[in-house]
Amino acid sequence: MNRIKAGVPRRAGRRVLAIGLPTVWGAIAITYKMACPLAQQNGFGARIVTSAVFFAVGTGLIVHVRQALLRELRQVRRVAGAAQSVLLRPLPPRIDGLHVSAAQLSAERGAVIGGDLYEVIATEHGVRAVMGDVRGHGLAAIGTVAAVLGSFREAVHDEPDLGGVLRRLERALARHLRERARAAPDSPVAEEFITVLLLEIGPDGEMHALNCGHPWPYRLTGTHVEPLTHADPLPPLGPFPLPPDLPAVPCGQLKPEEALLLYTDGAEDARDAHGRFFPLPIVLTEALSDGVNTPQPLLGTVFTQLLRHTAGRLTDDVALLVLRNERTQVHYNAPIGARGTARATTHNPQPTNHPQRNGV
Repeated sequence: MNRIKAGVPRRAGRRVLAIGLPTVWGAIAITYKMACPLAQQNGFGARIVTSAVFFAVGTGLIVHVRQALLRELRQVRRVAGAAQSVLLRPLPPRIDGLHVSAAQLSAERGAVIGGDLYEVIATEHGVRAVMGDVRGHGLAAIGTVAAVLGSFREAVHDEPDLGGVLRRLERALARHLRERARAAPDSPVAEEFITVLLLEIGPDGEMHALNCGHPWPYRLTGTHVEPLTHADPLPPLGPFPLPPDLPAVPCGQLKPEEALLLYTDGAEDARDAHGRFFPLPIVLTEALSDGVNTPQPLLGTVFTQLLRHTAGRLTDDVALLVLRNERTQVHYNAPIGARGTARATTHNPQPTNHPQRNGV
């Protein structure tokens, strides 16, 4: 039995219209010029009519081309939106007692995806998050984002420590770059790199992180904003191999009602017309002082101030991720777990009036 895809006749019809309408308009103009007696006259009135006919033909062609381009643009945006929903899938508003919200802005006008990546997943090892920034833009960057995120989503469940997760990401990136080099020998894959921040938040709020060239998150406590840690990061993934030992950096405890803001460097590197950098810590402090401390409104405030600072002209992609601890109680129960730490159970309040979708 032969199967015919439903979209084929529709696409064929569009091709016929794309070719047929300009042909019809051209045939009308030629027929008028060759067959209409009025077009053969040289009087002033005849010239006005002839000009009007050709003006109408030209206008029709322009309108047709414009509509065809708009249809193509809408199709490209639908495809890009579908790609974004797979790569940067919307995060649930709550993950294991953490209130979560994330969003990103692309520096390219009309684009919906770029070289930034983020993900948050609850595992038996704790809530694990990644924030990354791929060098460059376009399809090559999107392919790298897909490779790294795919590896992260599997590794966080398999690897008992963050060092194992990071090595899995390094191997996935290396495989992706080798495949790109084989497919396009002239592509400068040797210059490709990605900054990555891995974060783990245990049931008791204890945090550990591994950082490869990425900005450290900000801890938001009341109206106070400070970097999560001042430890030196590792080099970005790609140009240099990871060291043999990868101990995670202890970052203290995320207490109830405290939050973290993870971001890509496009936020703090954004400049205004006078070359001044975007004051992200100041904007966060002012927002917290005004009572804006829940994730989604906080993201909206930061993005609004960022666009105002740059007059809407971003030069780099920006991604933001807020994790707020809304666990109210922590109970420690014996016996000791297999990883050598007391097992903790948390009481998480039921969400009320939380946003139904992620983003700004």
